[in-house]
Amino acid sequence: MKKHLLLLLCFIGSIVNAQQVENVIVITTDGLRWQELFQGMDAEIANNKNYNEGDSTYIFKKYWSESSVERREKLMPFTWSVFASKGQLYGNRKMGNLVNTANPHWFSYPGYSEIMTGYPDPAINSNSYEPNPHVTVLEFLNQQPKLKGKIAAFGAWEAFGRILNEKRSGIPVVSAFDQLGGDNPSASQKLINDMLADSYKPWHGAECFDIFTHYGALEELKINKPKVLYIAYGETDEWAHAGKYRSYLEAAHQVDAWIKQIWEYVQNDPQYKNKTALVFTTDHGRGDLIKGQWTSHDSSIKGASEIWFAAMGPNIKPKGEIKTEGQIYQKQFAQTIAKLLGYTYKAEHPIANEITEVLK
Repeated sequence: MKKHLLLLLCFIGSIVNAQQVENVIVITTDGLRWQELFQGMDAEIANNKNYNEGDSTYIFKKYWSESSVERREKLMPFTWSVFASKGQLYGNRKMGNLVNTANPHWFSYPGYSEIMTGYPDPAINSNSYEPNPHVTVLEFLNQQPKLKGKIAAFGAWEAFGRILNEKRSGIPVVSAFDQLGGDNPSASQKLINDMLADSYKPWHGAECFDIFTHYGALEELKINKPKVLYIAYGETDEWAHAGKYRSYLEAAHQVDAWIKQIWEYVQNDPQYKNKTALVFTTDHGRGDLIKGQWTSHDSSIKGASEIWFAAMGPNIKPKGEIKTEGQIYQKQFAQTIAKLLGYTYKAEHPIANEITEVLK
């Protein structure tokens, strides 16, 4: 009898403690290679005076180890402590675990569109493409009664207003040098706005530094409490295109630190604690077979379709780094995001199935 009572109490306890995903935060960092995520700093690139910004001693001191496991932990400590213990990481091609874009172009607008629509539309073939003709998963979720008006997006790159079709979708998209808070910004939002306007603009009006995107999104979490938040960092791609490997590594390291900050905030807020899933990925890969092509990506660069995917949160089993052979595609991310929240994403365009391994 006591044994049965104990089993019953354990069963009831498991039901009480089981949490459902009520919120999702999607984070991307532009063009971060799977090689650095899973293997850490590349010594050949870091040793090359064309790429190390004259600071190889600093790079090696901060990020180098003979062990690839230690290197990746130095570069992205939160990812390899918390994501690796509480979530799932896909894309280590050394293990035969493959993640690829399905679109044929291997650059940003097509990649972000594929992430957000589940459809690798070959017609979306330019970073200057018009506002997205396809209803994104964010727009779909904003149409659901429980989520309407509770979706927000922040991106360092100016194109996100078009990628997410801000005008049609009705989702507020703060991209590049957009101001926060509308006509009535908080004191923190006003300070961010002032610093953003006065900041150095190496990419002119096309992209701001990630720090402004990050703190703008963090203020959104604190003030408006969105149920779904998208944050898109961009500096990993910009520094790679410039051939600045130290800056590329530093940008990746900083994104990892910001994700830690976001996770610690949500785990200390009653609306979000133990009810929030985090999804982390990238829009495209970069070259590696020819080392000098690490700066580049498009359909002519071998390996530029090779990406990665990570997720953690309630109902996502803590499988850690996936070391089994398998293949998933970027087009599966959108339906996975919807399914985490208990919805089936539907639109007029084709939508790929979810990543079943994440949800079971």
